Amino acid sequence: MIRLVLADDQALVRGALAALLGMEADLEVVGTCGRGDEVVDLVTSTHADVCLLDIEMPGGDGITVATQLSLRAEWCRVLIVTTFGRPGYLRRAMDAGVAGFLVKDTPAGELARAVRTVHAGGRVIDPALAAESLIEGHNPLSDREQQILRLAESGASMALIASRLHLSVGTVRNHVSSAIGKTGAANRTEAAVTARHRGWL
Repeated sequence: MIRLVLADDQALVRGALAALLGMEADLEVVGTCGRGDEVVDLVTSTHADVCLLDIEMPGGDGITVATQLSLRAEWCRVLIVTTFGRPGYLRRAMDAGVAGFLVKDTPAGELARAVRTVHAGGRVIDPALAAESLIEGHNPLSDREQQILRLAESGASMALIASRLHLSVGTVRNHVSSAIGKTGAANRTEAAVTARHRGWL
């Protein structure tokens, strides 16, 4: 029996996934949650074999949670199942050590097969997303540029960003200018929106 934990902030989606996967003779849903900061404890307490994670959740995004699981529950294989099928997310997820990445419109039978594949040590990637990821290439933003754009996305001023990151305003301006160039945007707000859309943040 393959023991599963499902993490998705939408109760309806969580319930539907649990019902569909629970119908499979060799799969058992041993826990569900709706927040990223609940996942690691749930996986460790249930000793789940596979964790199905959404990306955008309160309390921590799925990619961050996947990294935490690789450190604190290394036996558990992670399968991202998300609405947000963006190439940038796929690359970040692979870097975080996930075993699979599928979009939520994947048929139930295919999802069950994916769970079995990752449990057996294989990898499963949505083929259309994999092709798009190869075409689009790697995330061009540095870690610092990503930090700054996340703060810019929330409406923070240059001075506030500089204060939060313990940098000079001039240094922040330089990073913003670089990020604008890499995203082809007109300003920092547009750069943040573009980066988020491409899955780079």
